[in-house]
Amino acid sequence: MTSAAGPSAAPPLPVFADVDTGVDDTFALAYLLASDDAELVGIASTGGNVPVEQVCRNNLGLLELLEVSDVPVSCGSPQPLSAPLRTAEDTHGPTGLGYAELPATDRVPTAHDSAEAWILAAHAYSGELVGLVTGPLTNLALALRAEPALPTMVRRLVIMGGSFDYRGNTTPVSEWNIAVDPEAAAEVFAAWGNAGLRPDTHELPIVCGLNLTESIVLTPKILARLASAADSHSMTMSVLDERGYRSAAANPLIRVLEDAMRFYFEFHFDQGEGYLAHLHDPFAAAVALDPGLVTTRTTTVDVELDGTLTRGMTIADWNGHWGRPPNASIAVAGAAGATAPLPTVFFDRFIERVAPFARRFG
Repeated sequence: MTSAAGPSAAPPLPVFADVDTGVDDTFALAYLLASDDAELVGIASTGGNVPVEQVCRNNLGLLELLEVSDVPVSCGSPQPLSAPLRTAEDTHGPTGLGYAELPATDRVPTAHDSAEAWILAAHAYSGELVGLVTGPLTNLALALRAEPALPTMVRRLVIMGGSFDYRGNTTPVSEWNIAVDPEAAAEVFAAWGNAGLRPDTHELPIVCGLNLTESIVLTPKILARLASAADSHSMTMSVLDERGYRSAAANPLIRVLEDAMRFYFEFHFDQGEGYLAHLHDPFAAAVALDPGLVTTRTTTVDVELDGTLTRGMTIADWNGHWGRPPNASIAVAGAAGATAPLPTVFFDRFIERVAPFARRFG
């Protein structure tokens, strides 16, 4: 589909998003749909924050809310490759969207699963497709098993996952998306490392880990800026608010984003982090459209699968001890020479795109 935000001078990038929606995945999808430089050509649903059937319902309901009719939604594997599925309703709420409610819809997912959806999109947009994964890598790993040439067909892959020289958020050393399906993550990194890609013609996957995404801190004040820019003024959230207090915004998109984010704020507060939230997934979406937002460091990444205490840990071989070809570009900082801190750059861009898009529904 072409972004509803208006015409663009350059052809939009075809983007295939693999998500486990999810509060911050919802923000990521809103960002993509609001961006003139993106054409969202498919949404794959992955079990993670909530089971895959609920992820599918969330994706279809969001498209219903935003009156988007031409983006296919596929349903992925209900389980990780090897381990039982773990979900995060404590973080994202019973449905994955906090307190938000999406409209009922009679939309249905595609007849083919998400692994096949990856392959179909890669063939349809060979050499041009931008892949974005903001959930576990199960679907992509299954797609690679069926179509090993995928790394040579995708123009760019951006992964929100892992943690590099930084703590984990699921175990002391592992990040959520990798921890849910470490085997899938290991297979994806291995596939790109074994593909024999030429650096001058193919990009390595850009990996946005907790080492950078935890700096993208959303506060009630920033969320209020979004609502104001969308001409949908509502009360700025506060830690003093009654738990579960619902948004009074008239704008349906702003209302969903605020009701989803309130639950996320409350979770982070209960974890001792403050009344705030880390916007991991929309930041990765922004990088998918504009890698120039970040400084990256090329390396070889692997995933620990057997460690009693370290399963799911992402290890970067910065100094080439393994003697294996590089398979990832790790985002380590904002753009060199940027005149503003990375969170400021990102949130300004998010509001500039999503606020006018939201006004369409006000």
